[in-house]
Amino acid sequence: MKIIFIGCVKSSYEFLRCLLNNSTVEVVGIITKEKSIFNADFCSLKEIAENNNISCFIEEKHSEIEMVQWSRNLSADVIYCFGWSQLLKEEMLNLSRLGIIGYHPAELPKNRGRHPIIWALTLGLERTASTFFFMNEGADSGDIISQEVVKIDSADDAASLYEKLIRVAIIQIQDFTAKLVDNTYTRIKQDHSRATYWRKRTKRDGVIDWRMPARGIYNLIRALTYPYVGAHFEYKNQEIKVWKAQVVSEKAQFEDLEPGRIIIVDSKTIDVQCGMGVVRLLNYDWNGKFVKGECLL
Repeated sequence: MKIIFIGCVKSSYEFLRCLLNNSTVEVVGIITKEKSIFNADFCSLKEIAENNNISCFIEEKHSEIEMVQWSRNLSADVIYCFGWSQLLKEEMLNLSRLGIIGYHPAELPKNRGRHPIIWALTLGLERTASTFFFMNEGADSGDIISQEVVKIDSADDAASLYEKLIRVAIIQIQDFTAKLVDNTYTRIKQDHSRATYWRKRTKRDGVIDWRMPARGIYNLIRALTYPYVGAHFEYKNQEIKVWKAQVVSEKAQFEDLEPGRIIIVDSKTIDVQCGMGVVRLLNYDWNGKFVKGECLL
């Protein structure tokens, strides 16, 4: 079975490596980007294509019409599109015999749309899913070929959940690829009446509001840590990014202290009063000194 592979993030790279070790399929072409300012986990597939003598199409150097023609000339049986935030045009969707299979790390039909790992952690969800589906002109709305639920632990952050999802997804890819080769796969239609959509995030969504509960601030910080951009707050006219935190208390320990007040300064960590409870900042970008009793607002 001949495959065209589309992707430009870290998970794309891992999924492609999985396919290159599969002797029952042939990756005949790779579509990727050379650089991106929009993906914090960006990873060009140009080098792995060159190292494996696979024809490579750099998306930002060509028009969409050229991409369609390049893909058509490869006569692929199926196209895998994993880690590509742009919707594909109808010409691409109908190009191969089996269509295009996309990937969305959420429990479709719920939570379609943008930034699924970040939103799942920010909202404190206890589960998500690794979902592969046949792409159509909608956003994450096509028939599902494989879905596995993934548990989110309270200690998980963006990096650990990202790795969890990759491990689960690689097993799924091996499974449904074999079924595509043997023509034993099934398509499960999504119940569109249950669909929900997550919106695109902005920089404002990463601002730590100390009036939030301690658990909410902790969730925001773990959602935006590496490989993403980091949650942040302003202090002494500087933007300080926070990469790791822990909840000290979820109850109101100091009812007479307003949110944002520094309660404890201990070496590199600080405890901060929140709208409800106390959060401890463990890792942040700031070389200056915090002072107990000061306010971070």
